[in-house]
Amino acid sequence: MQKDHLALWDTCLHLIKQNVSEQIYKTWFEPIVFESYDSEKRTLLVQVPSPYIYEYLEQYYVRLIAWALNNSFKENVKLTYRVVTDKVNKKVQGWESEGDSTLDTVPPRARANKAPTTIEAAVPQDLNPMLDTKKTFDNYIEGASNKLPRTVGLSIAEHPGKSTFNPFFVFGPSGCGKTHLINAIGLQCKRMYPKKRVLYISARLFQVQFTDSVRQNTTNDFINFYQSLDVLIVDDIQEWASAKETLNTFFHIFDHLFRLGKQIILASDRPPVDLTWVKDRLLTRFSCGLIAELEKPNVQLCVDILESKCRRDGLKISKEVLQYVAQTANGSVRDLEGVLNSLLAYSIVYNSNIDLHLAERVIKRAVKIDNHPLTIDDILETVCKHYGVNQQQVYSKSRKREFVQARQISMYLAQKYTKMPASRIGQLIGGRDHSTVLYSCSSVEKLLKVDQAFREEMNSIEHSFKLKQ
Repeated sequence: MQKDHLALWDTCLHLIKQNVSEQIYKTWFEPIVFESYDSEKRTLLVQVPSPYIYEYLEQYYVRLIAWALNNSFKENVKLTYRVVTDKVNKKVQGWESEGDSTLDTVPPRARANKAPTTIEAAVPQDLNPMLDTKKTFDNYIEGASNKLPRTVGLSIAEHPGKSTFNPFFVFGPSGCGKTHLINAIGLQCKRMYPKKRVLYISARLFQVQFTDSVRQNTTNDFINFYQSLDVLIVDDIQEWASAKETLNTFFHIFDHLFRLGKQIILASDRPPVDLTWVKDRLLTRFSCGLIAELEKPNVQLCVDILESKCRRDGLKISKEVLQYVAQTANGSVRDLEGVLNSLLAYSIVYNSNIDLHLAERVIKRAVKIDNHPLTIDDILETVCKHYGVNQQQVYSKSRKREFVQARQISMYLAQKYTKMPASRIGQLIGGRDHSTVLYSCSSVEKLLKVDQAFREEMNSIEHSFKLKQ
């Protein structure tokens, strides 16, 4: 029987192949492996080699796959994936596709910009929590910059509305992991208390819903729905800066939930004290629970995050490349994810290794670096001019004193002012290895500690860079 279903799956792939380019088919559909088909549940199980491929298929080809399944199996088929999440420890995870093989009904998320009526709100199983199932505590890596918010978040998830951390107000710059954290809280709470009505919503979408309710004269339904929640999570509330009526309505929702002991979680890019457009009556409520700051992750935490994602996707990337990406991503988790996804895509499509050269190419396109970043060439030009030598002499193997000094100072300044690893600096300054760069930096640092004249000379060189730190 499974052979018959395998043949139907082959038919499905054939239909897909007719509707995409050969390169796309080879990259995204050939790696899919048929595992089994459950006739009673009408569920097809397939395996894909990494979560990245699953996510890409679901984002861009879910309707095409659903259409092909419908045409080959001639019945409504539920597609599920088995994904290898950790190749080292041989861990797998299952996900259900969000596609609908009938293509006649609107997926549940299509109503996401409309508040349910009070009748809908009374049915807990009909509430879509709008949480991103990929943003969990399991893949929220802990570091010095997020230890307190993460610990508090876990406590809230285990005892929603029953701790002193209500409301929980988390703030920090873009890309520091705020959305991941509040999603993780919601998911953990929903896992522990399935019957609780949990909802994640962006401030912008909340405002759209409120505006729609005013236009349709259903504001009471809107307010009643939100007042029926057990856990309300609102992201990016700084976007309500010019939304006076939205804020007034939110005040009544907030006050009602707070008095009933329901959990409220808010995220913003700034602390409550900087939300100057919020009236005091609401501002004091924002501040009466716990205010926690999420800082940008340091380089070590960025490396830990990258290593975790590599284990999840079964990627083999050298520590040198990970260190370079971590140093260049400006402390943004979002940038880290974008760079890693780009590296993975390049390696899959071009069947190439992920090396430092590829990382440098991707970084230039994916990460916004300083407007006027200092380069190796800038450093060499300034140092050579100061010592009256040329770059070829610095690159040479000559041990002449002025050449060696210019070479060592160039390496020291390159490590100090660029985000390149020592091995890359060595390659660009005469093809040296990383140990030579480390030795040069150590020699310069020792001189700076004991030689006042040398310190003044270095200050003169650095001043000429006219750096904008």
